[in-house]
Amino acid sequence: MATIHVDGQSYEVDGADNLLQACLSLGLDIPYFCWHPAMGSVGACRQCAVRQYKNRDDDRGMLVMSCMTPAADGTRIDIEDEEARAFRASVVEWLMINHPHDCPVCEEGGHCHLQDMTVMTGHDRRRYRFRKRTRRNQYLGPFIAHEMNRCITCYRCVRFYNDYAGGTDLGAFGAKDNIYFGRHQEGTLESRFAGNLTEVCPTGVFTDQSHSEQYTRKWDLQFAPSICHQCAMGCNISPGERYGDIRRIENRYHGEVNGFFLCDLGRFGYGYVNRTDRPRMPEFLPGPEQDREPLETDAALARIAEALRHAGRIIGIGSPRASLESNHQLRELVGAANFSTGIHAREQTCLALMQDLGRSCGLPAPTLREVEDHDAVLLLGEDPMESTARLGLAIRQAITTPPAEQAARVGIPRWNADALKTLAQDHRQPLYIAYPAATELDGIARERLALAPEDIARLGYAVAHIIDPSAPSVPDLDSSLQSRAQAIAGDLMAAEKPLVVSGGTLAHPAIIRAAGNIARALARRASRGGLMFVRREANSTGLSLLGGQPLEWALEQLESGHADAAVILENDLYQRLPAAQIDPALNNVRTLVVLDHQRTPTLERATYSLPAASFAEGDGTVVSLEGRAQRFFQVFEPGYLRPEARIHESWRWLHGLAAKVQGHPPQDITLDQVTRACSRACPDLELMTAAAPDAGFRIEGLRLAREPHRYSGRTSMRANRSVSEPRVPQDPDTAFAYSMEGYSGYRHPHQQVPFAWAPGWNSPQAWNKFTDEVGGHLRGGDPGIRLAGPVPGRYHYDRDIPDAWQPTGDRQRALVLPRLFGGEETSALAGPIQQRMDQPTLVLSEADATSLGAELGGLVTVSGEHSCVTLPVRVQADWPRGLVGLPAGSVPWGMGGDVTLTAGPGSTPGAHCEVRP
Repeated sequence: MATIHVDGQSYEVDGADNLLQACLSLGLDIPYFCWHPAMGSVGACRQCAVRQYKNRDDDRGMLVMSCMTPAADGTRIDIEDEEARAFRASVVEWLMINHPHDCPVCEEGGHCHLQDMTVMTGHDRRRYRFRKRTRRNQYLGPFIAHEMNRCITCYRCVRFYNDYAGGTDLGAFGAKDNIYFGRHQEGTLESRFAGNLTEVCPTGVFTDQSHSEQYTRKWDLQFAPSICHQCAMGCNISPGERYGDIRRIENRYHGEVNGFFLCDLGRFGYGYVNRTDRPRMPEFLPGPEQDREPLETDAALARIAEALRHAGRIIGIGSPRASLESNHQLRELVGAANFSTGIHAREQTCLALMQDLGRSCGLPAPTLREVEDHDAVLLLGEDPMESTARLGLAIRQAITTPPAEQAARVGIPRWNADALKTLAQDHRQPLYIAYPAATELDGIARERLALAPEDIARLGYAVAHIIDPSAPSVPDLDSSLQSRAQAIAGDLMAAEKPLVVSGGTLAHPAIIRAAGNIARALARRASRGGLMFVRREANSTGLSLLGGQPLEWALEQLESGHADAAVILENDLYQRLPAAQIDPALNNVRTLVVLDHQRTPTLERATYSLPAASFAEGDGTVVSLEGRAQRFFQVFEPGYLRPEARIHESWRWLHGLAAKVQGHPPQDITLDQVTRACSRACPDLELMTAAAPDAGFRIEGLRLAREPHRYSGRTSMRANRSVSEPRVPQDPDTAFAYSMEGYSGYRHPHQQVPFAWAPGWNSPQAWNKFTDEVGGHLRGGDPGIRLAGPVPGRYHYDRDIPDAWQPTGDRQRALVLPRLFGGEETSALAGPIQQRMDQPTLVLSEADATSLGAELGGLVTVSGEHSCVTLPVRVQADWPRGLVGLPAGSVPWGMGGDVTLTAGPGSTPGAHCEVRP
């Protein structure tokens, strides 16, 4: 710690910070542009000038840039010095010389860091009377709009895009006052994190293109704290709604998880919420060739209950994209013995194994913040840039950022961005990747080993044996793999905090067991390392804790006639298994009830369908891959602006249905009640009630406001229907109010901050006002609660080592590979994501493609026991022979396994073959 003196007052601060960060952490306002909490200081904009004095007797001092000056003990500065104030005002004036006067029409208006700083410096007059410089804008893809005339040359965009996120197709062109930030030619920005430019840029150069189509000012959006549902990472988001549509998603700061950044899937994948073809009324299907008929709520529940009462046995099929509360209510309706998770067997086996090893291997699952502090990483059978991109970004920081101790040895403070960048050129941390397909992290890895799943597992077992000789050795290990295992093990043992990342992407349990062996070996060496298992969907971890039978079990029960009714919860079965496995079971069901918020092929088969709430329209709890239970809250009440809609949370539908089936009068249920019931029913979920405050939480007697205090139009939201505006919805489930008339300030710390705003800070930089220190943790505590950690005990090594992969001539092994854009079923319905998807291709080795005559591309048919698909070929030079990589989203996840390949379009008897040229 250090004592600094600011404007005559003494403060205790972290001496490792610079003066700007230290003052902002104290709540003192200093304007800035080029500095960013996640990216450090470069001293480019000169906006953060303050007067610094040498000692108590110095009465002259000198102007310094606070972002480039250490907060050393005894430092004396004046923020309010007249010369410093004048200098800061002049900086803003010259930055504004070429800036257009377009705040009323600029999409960044009311959300703009430049506006905040202009007001803070008191700049309100333009003396420049000459022609302004103008620029030609570029098309940068479906996510980002470009307006170069607004640029103030702060360099934040390229520092984030190139240095932090590793992008290569955005740059700064020109010199002096003639700088252009863009691509060398028009085209879609390639980085998976390009959307963060909309928040990183302090002006309106980069704006949200998807928001432009239905633009609304920030103060006219209604927000609620939420959790991204597009993968298992659990990033915190702030969805903004207007007139019943989600208009944009912004990053919601979380000190342990996503920090300041989101991936583009989480930021732009919300479009499925706004689709016009969504089910909004309960429906009944009279017959196979007939149209679906709408029903009212009471009539639908009564008819479904009557049908279920006459059913001999009901199978419930849950979903890893539905909340814990909804899955629990389904299990209560059908009974634990009749509940299926809705996950296919291979994936469920992997989930159970990951859950067990996470507790028994001895190493904890790190948070994303902790991932960035690891100094050696092994990716065993995972490509996080495709499956959980925000984890991939954190791994990139761990590899490219020199450890603080290393920087300290050469006298570089942790905030000096350019010096750290120079140091990192020759001091990159070790990263090893064992994965058959090329990954975006290959460029910073010491080596990527393109291996079949069995060989990836064997490599992992060999690494564990080298770290701890009591771990089982691998018989007949190839000499080249042995030498690579030696190098990997050496770097893991030499690291202070090694990290092993594995998961179920390749659906091979041996890979997961091998990762567990490495973690056990490191734990026995008293390592401070970590083990992280990647799951696929938002609530995969939570559903595996809840328990249940795999999907194949449910289908077998239905097909064999052991049950004649089924209730399916927010799950498209055709995304999980081939149609040839699903159709016989559904054809044999007398009553099929489906709850979902999208019209999926499964819902179209339903006898009765109930319109479920999406994440934006409902409340619930999900568990991230690190085991953190987090609550998401209803952003808007779907029936307020669409009175015809009958959309409710699935757990509310299922509660009402259970009451009808049991012959009880339906009673209202609240989120707190169903959450407590779920925690009591499952010991592993006992702590989930602490994930967020209950509905009785108040600050100074006030609910929390969903709307900013400047929200307009609240008395005319339904004026197109009636000038008599109804009462705003009442929310008994949460502590939030559908109004600006509630607490929305930053003075009283609390976790559930729906949007970032503080006096004088309208831009995303307002998050600095909510944290205990800049870049630290929310002052009310970071949201969510970790449910479990490693359990101390004896660590038993797994010894079930697979044989080496041996390709056969007539059969291939299919691997379903994740895709960030298009691989997740709900976001694939969003327009911007559809524009960003690459063409689906199957991956083959050069030898296998040549044997089919497809070495230059062309169509190849992949035929499995129950399915068949035809796709163009993409040859990868180091792809293992005997394997074929299939793109997620174009084939069911359960299609992995033995397949045969034929050149050109083809079909398999009894299986529909889809051609995707």
